[in-house]
Amino acid sequence: MDVLKLSSSPLHFTSKFNKPQFPNQCLQIPLFPSSSSSSINRRNPIFNLCAITSSTISTQESANPFQVDAESEPGEERFDWYAQWYPIMPICDLDKRVPHGKTVMGIDVVVWWDKNESAWKVFDDLCPHRLAPLSEGRIDQWGRLQCVYHGWCFNGSGDCKFIPQAPPDGPPVHTSKRACVAVFPSIVQNDVLWFWPNSDPQYKDIMEKKKPPYIPELDDPSFTKLISNRDLPYGYEILTENLMDPAHVPYAHYGIMGRLPKNR
Repeated sequence: MDVLKLSSSPLHFTSKFNKPQFPNQCLQIPLFPSSSSSSINRRNPIFNLCAITSSTISTQESANPFQVDAESEPGEERFDWYAQWYPIMPICDLDKRVPHGKTVMGIDVVVWWDKNESAWKVFDDLCPHRLAPLSEGRIDQWGRLQCVYHGWCFNGSGDCKFIPQAPPDGPPVHTSKRACVAVFPSIVQNDVLWFWPNSDPQYKDIMEKKKPPYIPELDDPSFTKLISNRDLPYGYEILTENLMDPAHVPYAHYGIMGRLPKNR
């Protein structure tokens, strides 16, 4: 398990998973401005962040359950798991006053309401400063997503708009690209929030090229719809495979549903 270590503090953040497709960089700035008039020669306390790995853990890359088999048949279309839309949550279950942390496709994201753009946003759940989870932060009075650790604030485009520790007369460090948060394309359809699990800029306008599956009846007021959630202690791929296997029904659900075949 990877651990993030602060050299000047015993506080640790535990990395929830390995996300090689989204490389993280840490932006370093002085937390306290130095004074040139001070008679004391001191160094700016810049905290260094480093990743350490336990020597007891295998260095082999963990298996990705969504990795496409390289030995596919000639001419066979390969399915890209990270080039699809995925539902996150029904809108009725989201509170606009607080950020929400979710994990989809092994990706930790934070969902929050941007009142300035009147839209739900889906960000990578890591602050670029110290990699703290933004889902544990808050929405400030200006409608920005604020990190709970050092108070960095981000707008709906992922741009850092305010760094409390940065000197007001110093360089505008908040405008650095390294101070930005990765933003995932998102859309509300059928009262469900969907997101595209790739924050690469080339997918910024993916909504114009490809949209999530649409069910017109769900938006028809003459229909009655019911949205509910149920937590299951296994992955969705197991559930999907099970539902697509009717041959197991008369045996696994014997006496409840399905009939045993009469032939011997």
